[in-house]
Amino acid sequence: MALFPDLETTRIASLLIRDLVSADAILVEDSFSSARSIRDLQNMVYDLDKRGVTLSATEQPIDTQTSARKWFLDMLGVFSEFETNLRKERQMEGIAKAKERGLYKGGKPSVDVEMVKELRDRGMGVSAIAKEMGIGRASVYRALGSQS
Repeated sequence: MALFPDLETTRIASLLIRDLVSADAILVEDSFSSARSIRDLQNMVYDLDKRGVTLSATEQPIDTQTSARKWFLDMLGVFSEFETNLRKERQMEGIAKAKERGLYKGGKPSVDVEMVKELRDRGMGVSAIAKEMGIGRASVYRALGSQS
């Protein structure tokens, strides 16, 4: 659950939320605008409700104890997701325009495809290659797929 903006806080929050039990409560200062989507937000609220845990915010009239306040939380989530989608659309439009003008080349490859292929040719498995190179298995599969 991505409730908080930075990774360390998210990791700590995930550990906290994992250990919550019935009658516990989460009190946050602000809304959950950092949830990645309305689905993430609703899944988190559903999971907390199922476990008997309540969620409240001090800066907005939201909590998971009443229908009206759950509705308000959902509306904040909908607007937050809408804003995120608008930003993505604008970014993609900007990238397309930059590509048309020859200004956008994309990021540098983060995986040495030739090294992945070489390790595979030596008989190493996908997991071993990933561990050796410090990358995810999906990146290895992607690199091997680009060599086909």
